[in-house]
Amino acid sequence: MAEEGGVVRAARRLHISQPPLTRRIHGLEEELGAALFLRTPRGMELTDAGRALLPRVRGILEEVARLPAQVRPADAPTPPEGATPPEDETPPPPARGDGPR
Repeated sequence: MAEEGGVVRAARRLHISQPPLTRRIHGLEEELGAALFLRTPRGMELTDAGRALLPRVRGILEEVARLPAQVRPADAPTPPEGATPPEDETPPPPARGDGPR
């Protein structure tokens, strides 16, 4: 939302609807004990707390993006973006009644 300036545009970029994004933002603000965004006539703007947190969040996202390369063997091909593992590498779902209790 910091980059898009509005909930609807941010939700569209994330390929989700606006209500779940709004709930997640409110939940994060509640958990942190600080408002991260202000609603304005022009859209959403970061609060001082949001501006302070933004560089850290960007760093975390960059680290997460590098994780696949860190755990993949050096000689393994890079899978295409959005690819899923071959069927034989995907564990089957638990049979009915075999799930965690």
